[in-house]
Amino acid sequence: MKVVCFAGYSGSGKTHLIERLIPAFKRRGLRVSVAKHAHHKFDVDHPGKDSFRHREAGAFEVVVASGRRMALMREFEHETQLSVRDLIAELDHRVDWVFVEGFKHSDVLKIEVWRAASGKPLHDVDDELVAAIATDSPADLPEIPPRPVLDLNATEAVVGWLLENERLFEYDSSQNLNSV
Repeated sequence: MKVVCFAGYSGSGKTHLIERLIPAFKRRGLRVSVAKHAHHKFDVDHPGKDSFRHREAGAFEVVVASGRRMALMREFEHETQLSVRDLIAELDHRVDWVFVEGFKHSDVLKIEVWRAASGKPLHDVDDELVAAIATDSPADLPEIPPRPVLDLNATEAVVGWLLENERLFEYDSSQNLNSV
């Protein structure tokens, strides 16, 4: 399995890039999973549904499945900060790639997504885990250590670069020491 994190500030285009990359990888016969960081309380369940009622009753985990989909909901008794490795450990390891959205401080290789129009700086120009920068405005990039600059709007070029460099993104699951 290969893992790449797409990091950048809100509004930089991470989600838009990932949603274009997924079908491009799928057309090549590759399976992709996504691990995403959520900043606020979120829910995939709805009041009145059986699974919601089970969680409200105090179930630690509820797994719901059909012939086409499965969802696992886990309630933490205390505020818990999961690492990107914790989330990856929960995924099916038979996938070819995991795209991570967010987790800009994680210890996996990243592509930083940056737009000059955002008015935000690059997150961390000295982060050695930033393997490349995807941008729509390469001429506006500040001075950075040498690394590839990818065209944020050229999906096939980003796919090509990832596949040409896939060995860099091989994931070492033995580092998942704190799995939940």
